[in-house]
Amino acid sequence: MHSLIEKLNLKPHPEGGYYGEVYRSQQNVASPAHQQQRSAVTHIYFLLLKGQRSRFHQVQHDEIWNFYAGAPLKLLHIESDLALSSPANTTTQAVTIGKSDSYVHVIPAKHWQAAESSGEYSLVGCSVAPGFDFADFRFMSTTQVGWIEQHRPEWQDFI
Repeated sequence: MHSLIEKLNLKPHPEGGYYGEVYRSQQNVASPAHQQQRSAVTHIYFLLLKGQRSRFHQVQHDEIWNFYAGAPLKLLHIESDLALSSPANTTTQAVTIGKSDSYVHVIPAKHWQAAESSGEYSLVGCSVAPGFDFADFRFMSTTQVGWIEQHRPEWQDFI
């Protein structure tokens, strides 16, 4: 997989795995989340190798995951901010992209997400609109980690 990392010019991502920006729109828009200017859309390659995980994180805008190559990718999705919700109204799901009938999954703005490869590697693409900026990215707080530990303990390896 080192050849794929070199070929696509990927670098380590803070959440885990490797990434390389493919596209960043030159057009700017105001973010509906905080009114700051962002590129209209961004797109990256994202690579997870066997044993690597994308830790639970959140972005302020919708993110579209597309499967490209390798083993299917398991995405964990928490449909809530967790900061304001109770377990009764928090929906969780595990989705696999890269199987014969599913190659894309959308994580809406401010939902939590994590991922891992089901094999040697998974190469996917991630598009964010308005575009991704690390200022709009965050990991779980102590309270949110506690929610995982209490309500989805099988997902603790992703925090």
